[in-house]
Amino acid sequence: MTPTRQFILAALFIATASTAALAQTRVVDGDTFDLDGLRIRINGIDAPEFGQRCGDWDCGQAALEHLDALISAGTVSCEALDQDKYGRTIARCDVEGQDLGDAMIAAGLARAFTRYSDDYVGAEETARVAAVGIWQGDYETPWDFRERKWAEAAQKAPEGCPIKGNISSGGKIYHAPWSPWYGKTRINVSKGERWFCSENEAIAAGWRAPVWR
Repeated sequence: MTPTRQFILAALFIATASTAALAQTRVVDGDTFDLDGLRIRINGIDAPEFGQRCGDWDCGQAALEHLDALISAGTVSCEALDQDKYGRTIARCDVEGQDLGDAMIAAGLARAFTRYSDDYVGAEETARVAAVGIWQGDYETPWDFRERKWAEAAQKAPEGCPIKGNISSGGKIYHAPWSPWYGKTRINVSKGERWFCSENEAIAAGWRAPVWR
């Protein structure tokens, strides 16, 4: 990302989660949200997917709702760091001075994503010792969950391309194998719906990921 691009993004990344702005803030899952139409992936964390369960506990839903509560509590400020291959802006974000990544880790509702950053390793160890959130029992890491769901779906999908490109009243929505709506989604090719081999391919074709609200 060029310095100019990063400066522009950083300048845009200030919004107030007041009643007027809430309609412009949409949570995708426990580490991703839309702010004024810009998709933000919180740097350094990986939360359970929205469709993921940890035993009998809906940990993906819990992570999503916790992030929603955090960003609805005040002024959301984000510093753009990079842009990933899906077009999402990787950013460090806070609400009223509280770091969102740290807050999600501290609640036991996200893992430190050490593949990309070591920023939250200490906070993760504190949460693990305190046995909060996902640390209360057995669970599957978000990255292992995604890999398993992908492998299972790819075995049944046309040409091994398991992402479902659905067209509904909400527009063109794609569902990855870990989406809670994946199993209920049926593809009707005659309506223009289709299968994709990657999220990047779906996004490039004009489809978008589902959002919670």
